[in-house]
Amino acid sequence: MTLKTIYIARHGFRLNWQTTIWKSPTGFPRDPPLAGYGEEQAVDLAAYFMSLPESERPTAIYSSQYYRCLQTAKPTAIALGVPLFVEPGIQEWYSNVKAGTGLHPRPVSAQELVPYFDIIDPKWTPTFLVTRKGESVPDLYRRGEEFLKAFIARVDQAGSHERVLLVSHAATVITLAQALLGNKEVGRTLRVGCCTLSTFKRKDGGDQHALIGDETWEAIGELARGDFLPNGIERDWGMVDIELKDGVVIDDDGVPGTENEVDVVPGPQDWGQSTSNIARM
Repeated sequence: MTLKTIYIARHGFRLNWQTTIWKSPTGFPRDPPLAGYGEEQAVDLAAYFMSLPESERPTAIYSSQYYRCLQTAKPTAIALGVPLFVEPGIQEWYSNVKAGTGLHPRPVSAQELVPYFDIIDPKWTPTFLVTRKGESVPDLYRRGEEFLKAFIARVDQAGSHERVLLVSHAATVITLAQALLGNKEVGRTLRVGCCTLSTFKRKDGGDQHALIGDETWEAIGELARGDFLPNGIERDWGMVDIELKDGVVIDDDGVPGTENEVDVVPGPQDWGQSTSNIARM
């Protein structure tokens, strides 16, 4: 059994878009939860998947470790009765950290998140880890390609799933779509709204334009579609919205107190190994 269909969704509407007064349920930095409206969108996403024939529904869900993504994934995992795994390779994008300000948030392990989402299966270990020093835009696109190469090979090797759902963030969704389609124009033009969904199916045969090996995937229907959401596409974001200064992406501040912490070993990971690379951060 090989992977044949990848669904990719963005998280729902964030609470910090409604109010500046919010608290991360986990206490982890830069981790706002969904607003109540975003939770409703997550239920709408689950209802969409339940409306599909069973032969088209995902049989596993892989989510960014951020709380809003796990909240978005949870209703679908429960409705479909499928496992929910934490995958840091599809986490939020941060631009390069400003010198002397520390590092970006560390990737939270599945074990740390189980108390908040008991539906998480903690046996899945990271396929890919992202540097805490931040990524340039070319680095971000490379991450999408390298993650997908490793992830698809891993799922194929396990032979357990033909259809999976990835729940991620706008910039990461765009890079994954570009890598799957082998079309760099996607990165320049695609806009991704809250809780929108894209569907990709594996194409037969090789493709000289592929970005993730010798094959590409094809999009089924519209990219980042929101027709199953009562209010359609909202808070859409594209790479043209990146904040620039003099044509250069503005660096981000690191998390206070992380100046002496050690970065993860970024890139594809050794599958099946312990999460010590995360836990020791």
